Amino acid sequence: MEQLSLIVLLLYALYEGLLHAFEADHILAVTNIVSQRNKIFPALKDGIFWGLGHTSTIFLIGILMILFKVNIPDSSFAYFEAAVGLMLVVVASYRLCVFLRDEQTLIHTHRHEHAGANKQPHVHVHVPLKGKNLHKTSYGIGIVHGLAGSGALVVLVMTQIETIANSLLYLLIFGIGSIVGMTIVAGVFSIPFSKKLIHSKGLRTVLVLLSSSLCFVYGCYVIYENLLA
Repeated sequence: MEQLSLIVLLLYALYEGLLHAFEADHILAVTNIVSQRNKIFPALKDGIFWGLGHTSTIFLIGILMILFKVNIPDSSFAYFEAAVGLMLVVVASYRLCVFLRDEQTLIHTHRHEHAGANKQPHVHVHVPLKGKNLHKTSYGIGIVHGLAGSGALVVLVMTQIETIANSLLYLLIFGIGSIVGMTIVAGVFSIPFSKKLIHSKGLRTVLVLLSSSLCFVYGCYVIYENLLA
């Protein structure tokens, strides 16, 4: 009976982690990353890296509080939440800058001659790099996001689960659920930005501007709620 209860609890942790990925701040942040992708597969990898970063932070805080009995004041987590809001503002601003830059430097050609015996003019096509280091960015954003609400989650686990091993296992399963959930979120929300599916440049522009604006406004709201309200 005890093993059955543990299995049910871990399945619930998986469900909670999966559901956690669909919160507004997570969706907005990841959408601003995957909107830079032209294909769904790289966007799925972004979601996985986000989930890994998120899980890393939650598990680390869990180890500190559960295993090493480190007391993190509740007031600190308001600053963690505000850091998430600031991160959303930065992500949105950066996405807009990248979008405006790419719109001005899409594809151009020029001719020049190479040194040597046969000096022939060549045509070079320059395309802005898209998605460079976005996996690292996704992981970093996931780390910051893991700070938000992690304290409350760990405290809840500490009060509901008696053994240290099972508490850490709960957090790990929760993290796996968040990885799966964010992979789904990244894949689904990358679809509107796929050039293979959306051929209208105007519509893609509207989607980018809308997602970035919502991310920026929501980030400001989170900062206000945790520092000024």
